[in-house]
Amino acid sequence: MGTVKPEAQHSIIIKSVRGLYTVASPDGVLTECPARGVLRKKGQEPYVGDYVRMDGDVIAEVLPRKNEIIRPPLANLDQLCFVVSMCEPQPNLRLLDKFIAVSAYKDIVPLLLLTKIDLASCEAIHQLYSSIGIPILLVDYKDPASLERVREAFAGKVSALTGNSGAGKSTLLNALDSSLAIPTGEISQKLGRGRHTTRHAQLYPLANGGFIADTPGFSTFDTQRYAVIRKEELADCFAEFAEFTENCRFHDCSHTCEKGCAVLEAVAEGRISQSRHESYCDMYEEAKQIKEWML
Repeated sequence: MGTVKPEAQHSIIIKSVRGLYTVASPDGVLTECPARGVLRKKGQEPYVGDYVRMDGDVIAEVLPRKNEIIRPPLANLDQLCFVVSMCEPQPNLRLLDKFIAVSAYKDIVPLLLLTKIDLASCEAIHQLYSSIGIPILLVDYKDPASLERVREAFAGKVSALTGNSGAGKSTLLNALDSSLAIPTGEISQKLGRGRHTTRHAQLYPLANGGFIADTPGFSTFDTQRYAVIRKEELADCFAEFAEFTENCRFHDCSHTCEKGCAVLEAVAEGRISQSRHESYCDMYEEAKQIKEWML
């Protein structure tokens, strides 16, 4: 079926379509194959990004994962990259904060890629997220150096691109490597978002090493698509809360409304962003609805 060089000493799944998996071997050979039925019974359903042991032309074992996201099913990510358009569609900070929280929960490095910076200012977003330690790259298609910086950030890593439909994920991938020829969609003027051009999760090999996954875009974000985070665990997913949570009056403080909450005091003093705290409160309300059977 062709060749591609994986970045490990094990075969890796790079595509999954209706029960058939495309696997890249350590020496670069691509094979389309099924998985043994017993794997699902063992709770080892293969994900794109999984390292696997082959038995002939069948996946016999899924090797231990360092992380995974639920939907689309991806495993062993080194970084989760959020493509944020400065306009058409407008930046959605609630969506972005939820992605960042999931990255923290899953121990995946987050990376912000700001697009359409020639059409609207990115200063406010850049200042907000760089202040909490989130790495940010500006994408300017007229500046080859900016694209080279993105290539360097992806080199040798398994990364996933995600964000709103229409933010330019597929366009960015094609600019990084024109041989990918990933379909792109036009922006809907009526809805203010792009058509859903990505139909399934797939790892694309990059010329300078590593893989990138393009994932389906969406205009709203259910945290449970990627990870189920309990309300008790949520504050740990907001890094800037850490220096204040230990000073809260109550051990089980929700950091949403309690009198004497150190986090709320930090928000009032401007030491924690109001928009970030509002995102946290929205996620906390969602987390309160989680049932035990979902965990």
